[in-house]
Amino acid sequence: MIIHDVHQGIHAHKPRKRIGRGCGSGHGKTSGRGHKGQGSRRGSAVKANFEGGQKPLLRLVAKRGFNNRAHAPKILEINLKWLELKFESGAVVNEESLKTVGLAKGRYDVIKVLGNGDLNKKLTVQAHRFSAQAEQKIQAAGGTVEKILS
Repeated sequence: MIIHDVHQGIHAHKPRKRIGRGCGSGHGKTSGRGHKGQGSRRGSAVKANFEGGQKPLLRLVAKRGFNNRAHAPKILEINLKWLELKFESGAVVNEESLKTVGLAKGRYDVIKVLGNGDLNKKLTVQAHRFSAQAEQKIQAAGGTVEKILS
Protein backbone atom coordinates (compact mmCIF):
# COMPACT_ATOMS: atom_id res chain seq x y z
CA MET A 1 0.00 0.00 0.00
CA ILE A 2 1.17 3.49 -0.82
CA ILE A 3 0.40 6.35 1.56
CA HIS A 4 -1.65 8.32 -0.98
CA ASP A 5 -4.00 5.30 -1.38
CA VAL A 6 -5.21 5.65 2.22
CA HIS A 7 -7.69 8.43 1.48
CA GLN A 8 -8.80 7.24 -1.93
CA GLY A 9 -12.60 7.04 -2.15
CA ILE A 10 -13.19 9.19 0.93
CA HIS A 11 -14.98 12.40 0.04
CA ALA A 12 -16.15 15.31 2.17
CA HIS A 13 -19.36 15.77 0.16
CA LYS A 14 -20.88 12.49 -0.92
CA PRO A 15 -23.31 12.76 -3.84
CA ARG A 16 -26.91 11.86 -2.93
CA LYS A 17 -28.40 8.50 -3.93
CA ARG A 18 -30.54 8.94 -7.05
CA ILE A 19 -33.16 6.28 -6.44
CA GLY A 20 -35.33 4.73 -9.16
CA ARG A 21 -33.24 5.84 -12.14
CA GLY A 22 -32.81 2.53 -13.90
CA CYS A 23 -30.81 -0.67 -13.38
CA GLY A 24 -27.51 0.98 -14.31
CA SER A 25 -27.69 3.31 -11.31
CA GLY A 26 -27.62 0.41 -8.87
CA HIS A 27 -30.73 1.79 -7.16
CA GLY A 28 -33.35 1.10 -9.80
CA LYS A 29 -36.44 -1.12 -9.91
CA THR A 30 -37.46 -1.42 -6.24
CA SER A 31 -35.32 1.58 -5.19
CA GLY A 32 -33.77 -0.12 -2.17
CA ARG A 33 -37.14 -1.06 -0.64
CA GLY A 34 -37.01 -4.81 -1.22
CA HIS A 35 -39.98 -6.70 -2.67
CA LYS A 36 -43.65 -6.16 -1.73
CA GLY A 37 -44.98 -5.71 1.80
CA GLN A 38 -45.70 -2.76 4.02
CA GLY A 39 -42.18 -1.33 3.92
CA SER A 40 -42.19 -1.12 0.15
CA ARG A 41 -45.27 1.10 0.07
CA ARG A 42 -45.26 4.85 -0.16
CA GLY A 43 -45.54 6.71 3.17
CA SER A 44 -44.97 3.60 5.27
CA ALA A 45 -43.91 4.09 8.86
CA VAL A 46 -44.08 1.29 11.43
CA LYS A 47 -44.05 1.94 15.17
CA ALA A 48 -41.14 0.48 17.14
CA ASN A 49 -43.31 -2.03 19.03
CA PHE A 50 -45.42 -3.07 16.01
CA GLU A 51 -45.34 -6.83 15.48
CA GLY A 52 -47.23 -7.22 12.24
CA GLY A 53 -50.72 -7.25 13.71
CA GLN A 54 -49.89 -9.87 16.33
CA LYS A 55 -50.54 -8.75 19.92
CA PRO A 56 -47.39 -6.96 21.10
CA LEU A 57 -45.34 -8.52 23.88
CA LEU A 58 -45.84 -5.40 25.98
CA ARG A 59 -49.59 -6.04 25.99
CA LEU A 60 -49.25 -9.80 26.48
CA VAL A 61 -47.29 -9.48 29.73
CA ALA A 62 -49.56 -8.58 32.63
CA LYS A 63 -48.92 -5.31 34.44
CA ARG A 64 -49.70 -6.17 38.04
CA GLY A 65 -48.74 -5.32 41.56
CA PHE A 66 -47.06 -2.44 43.32
CA ASN A 67 -43.45 -1.90 44.25
CA ASN A 68 -42.78 0.15 47.34
CA ARG A 69 -38.97 0.21 46.96
CA ALA A 70 -38.90 3.83 45.78
CA HIS A 71 -40.74 5.00 48.91
CA ALA A 72 -39.10 2.65 51.44
CA PRO A 73 -36.54 4.10 53.86
CA LYS A 74 -32.89 3.77 52.81
CA ILE A 75 -31.12 1.75 55.51
CA LEU A 76 -27.43 2.19 56.34
CA GLU A 77 -26.17 -1.19 57.59
CA ILE A 78 -23.14 -1.27 59.88
CA ASN A 79 -21.58 -4.49 61.18
CA LEU A 80 -19.97 -4.86 64.60
CA LYS A 81 -16.60 -5.74 63.03
CA TRP A 82 -16.36 -2.15 61.71
CA LEU A 83 -17.20 -0.69 65.12
CA GLU A 84 -14.43 -2.87 66.59
CA LEU A 85 -11.92 -1.59 64.03
CA LYS A 86 -12.81 2.11 63.95
CA PHE A 87 -13.69 3.01 67.58
CA GLU A 88 -11.77 3.04 70.87
CA SER A 89 -13.20 1.53 74.06
CA GLY A 90 -15.60 3.88 75.87
CA ALA A 91 -16.53 5.80 72.70
CA VAL A 92 -20.03 6.94 71.81
CA VAL A 93 -21.08 5.63 68.40
CA ASN A 94 -23.69 7.89 66.79
CA GLU A 95 -24.44 9.37 63.37
CA GLU A 96 -21.82 12.14 63.65
CA SER A 97 -19.04 9.81 64.85
CA LEU A 98 -19.84 7.31 62.08
CA LYS A 99 -19.45 10.11 59.52
CA THR A 100 -16.11 11.25 60.96
CA VAL A 101 -14.60 7.74 60.77
CA GLY A 102 -15.99 7.25 57.24
CA LEU A 103 -18.60 4.55 57.87
CA ALA A 104 -21.65 6.69 57.07
CA LYS A 105 -21.50 7.93 53.48
CA GLY A 106 -24.19 8.95 51.01
CA ARG A 107 -27.91 9.34 51.62
CA TYR A 108 -29.75 7.23 54.20
CA ASP A 109 -32.79 7.51 56.46
CA VAL A 110 -32.13 4.83 59.09
CA ILE A 111 -29.00 3.36 60.70
CA LYS A 112 -29.11 -0.35 61.54
CA VAL A 113 -26.39 -2.19 63.45
CA LEU A 114 -25.89 -5.82 62.44
CA GLY A 115 -24.17 -8.58 64.42
CA ASN A 116 -21.51 -9.69 61.92
CA GLY A 117 -18.10 -9.86 63.64
CA ASP A 118 -16.96 -9.75 67.26
CA LEU A 119 -17.01 -6.80 69.64
CA ASN A 120 -14.63 -6.67 72.62
CA LYS A 121 -14.83 -2.93 73.35
CA LYS A 122 -17.25 -1.17 75.68
CA LEU A 123 -19.19 1.15 73.37
CA THR A 124 -22.33 3.25 73.68
CA VAL A 125 -24.09 2.68 70.37
CA GLN A 126 -26.91 4.99 69.24
CA ALA A 127 -28.86 3.84 66.17
CA HIS A 128 -32.41 3.53 64.87
CA ARG A 129 -32.39 -0.28 64.66
CA PHE A 130 -30.37 -3.21 66.01
CA SER A 131 -30.41 -6.88 65.09
CA ALA A 132 -30.99 -9.19 68.07
CA GLN A 133 -27.48 -10.64 67.72
CA ALA A 134 -25.87 -7.18 67.59
CA GLU A 135 -27.75 -6.07 70.70
CA GLN A 136 -26.61 -9.16 72.62
CA LYS A 137 -22.97 -8.77 71.57
CA ILE A 138 -22.82 -5.06 72.49
CA GLN A 139 -24.30 -5.75 75.95
CA ALA A 140 -22.04 -8.79 76.45
CA ALA A 141 -18.99 -6.56 75.83
CA GLY A 142 -20.23 -4.18 78.56
CA GLY A 143 -21.61 -1.54 76.20
CA THR A 144 -25.03 0.05 76.01
CA VAL A 145 -27.63 0.15 73.25
CA GLU A 146 -29.63 3.33 72.72
CA LYS A 147 -32.41 3.33 70.13
CA ILE A 148 -33.04 6.59 68.31
CA LEU A 149 -36.70 7.32 67.65
CA SER A 150 -37.23 8.89 64.25
